[in-house]
Amino acid sequence: MCGIAGCFHPGAPGPCEQIDGQLATLRHRGPDSVGAAVGTGATVGQARLAVIDLVTGDPPVADESAAIHAVLNGEIYNFLDLRTELERGGHILRTHGDTEVLAHLAEKLQPTDLACRLEGMFAFAIYDQHRRRLVLGRDRLGVKPLFYWHSAGTLVFGSEPKAILAHAGVPRTMDSFVLPAYLTLGYVPSPRTFFEGICAVPPAHVLVVDEGREPRLERYWSSPLVGDCPGTTPPDTPEAARRVRELLDAAVRRRLISDVPLGAFLSGGIDSSAVVALMSRHSDHPVKTFTIGFEDSDGFDERPYAAMIARRYKTDHTEFVVKPHAADLIEELVAFHDAPFGDSSSLPTYLLSKLTRDEVTVALCGDGGDEMFAGYERFAAALMIERLGKLPRSVGNAAASLASVAARRLHHPLVQRANRMLAQRDTPAELSFLSWMSFVAPAWVTRLLPNGAYPIPATRWAVDNYTSLWNRAAGATTLQRLQQVNIDAYLLDDLLPKVDRMAMAHGLEVRSPFLDRELVEYALRLPDSTKVRGISLKRVLKHAVADLLPPEILRRPKHGFGIPLDRWFRQEMRGYLEAHLCSPKAAVRHYLAPQAVDALVAEHLAGANHGHALWTLITLDVFLKKQGW
Repeated sequence: MCGIAGCFHPGAPGPCEQIDGQLATLRHRGPDSVGAAVGTGATVGQARLAVIDLVTGDPPVADESAAIHAVLNGEIYNFLDLRTELERGGHILRTHGDTEVLAHLAEKLQPTDLACRLEGMFAFAIYDQHRRRLVLGRDRLGVKPLFYWHSAGTLVFGSEPKAILAHAGVPRTMDSFVLPAYLTLGYVPSPRTFFEGICAVPPAHVLVVDEGREPRLERYWSSPLVGDCPGTTPPDTPEAARRVRELLDAAVRRRLISDVPLGAFLSGGIDSSAVVALMSRHSDHPVKTFTIGFEDSDGFDERPYAAMIARRYKTDHTEFVVKPHAADLIEELVAFHDAPFGDSSSLPTYLLSKLTRDEVTVALCGDGGDEMFAGYERFAAALMIERLGKLPRSVGNAAASLASVAARRLHHPLVQRANRMLAQRDTPAELSFLSWMSFVAPAWVTRLLPNGAYPIPATRWAVDNYTSLWNRAAGATTLQRLQQVNIDAYLLDDLLPKVDRMAMAHGLEVRSPFLDRELVEYALRLPDSTKVRGISLKRVLKHAVADLLPPEILRRPKHGFGIPLDRWFRQEMRGYLEAHLCSPKAAVRHYLAPQAVDALVAEHLAGANHGHALWTLITLDVFLKKQGW
């Protein structure tokens, strides 16, 4: 795991001279060594976190001729097989790590063919002096980040936007087009960022830049259409469970390759518990596990469930408790994200990563299990509302009326959630799903945006983006389409960036077995009946790991990795909230309607639950001030 950066300007008489400044911004990602390959008009560099090949793997890394240089962020799990194949073909490899195989593969393979050969989580840059070509590539699901900026023949790239902004030729200009989408989603949908002109390389793509030609994006992999079951006969749940178990076990084993200490995040949920159980079976010493919780009664403390798994598998277990003063870290969170970020679970993820890095350099996690096996309650809710729509209209109206009355009298999150869902019963499924995903309710987004301040395309971008993703899976079932949208939006732009930025802030590498290509391709093809039945979620996965986990874990409802924001903003963090949103000096009041901001705060303090919306606005205010906008 590392940070990579560089510049490509073929017409320049000498090397790009900005690389030292670029890499300096990425030292948190790669604290162990720094190196760069410099050519005429091009430079590629890497700040390295040494995980595999601690002795010979420092950058820069090249092929035998020293004409092709490669830098890598992430891990290529099949590099040993690729290395053996290359050596049999006459290649001489001088290191023992995974980066060098990229340089040798680039000698004969086209960029898309090269990327197809790689299994893992990765973002790479390969500079070929003979061809005068730069190739950037990103893994299939976008686990590792990669950004670029291009203008007037110059392309600048980096693992984080800050590495691109460190180049003197890149302007620090806000893309105000994206702010309405941020309010809707809590993040900016790829490929755009908050910085005008800085874009993300899409997952499963390579970006090829040849001298004298415009950069071109080329796709090398597409996820299978969910529900497209392999074979002629769809497997029943026991058969599918057996295969899921095999693939998950293989994915865990692949991710245990490391020359440094390794452990696991443990939440007490099915996904992370299954990963820890399988790790324990393949380890000859106790697995180091780490969990985080809260000393309160708001239902956010998962420590008892994590402790249950830790005892069962005799792990070397460490716990950490989050308290309200941890919110003092918000400025650090925003700085590492290079953006405001509406998902408040960044905070416990940041602290969990810090705790974990004190003991290990690599941690496995359970991310991706809900996406691949339909583990979100909103999936089941969407299916129930779809069925409700087939009943007489009077039945749906009665249910919605009851939910509305209950919501006005009770502020319990489940009641509020049910009211929100039933209120959308006549709305197209993709737009209902979008409203449930929003940190700021759609009605508040409209109130917060000043009239006429943003063009109509900007205010509709988030909605149009979701509709486009939904239409890509036309012909699939509702559950299959929901899964696909969740992977292409929420996983890509919320969950994966959160874990990457918060873990790499401490130089911690996090690996996700549930995002293994073989497991992903199999899981997405399984029919709906193996995943959801009524309110029973992740059926096939539960069958697959039933012998590994106690019933209390298997029966436990889905629990998000959240923090008690609603209470904190009314109590311990009230002063912080008012200082950042209600003060005349609040930067956010220059971009949003001040009266609406005040009304949102007042409603929350009076008892409504707007904690997620307020966090979304606070991180926006911190970000705007940091940028001087």
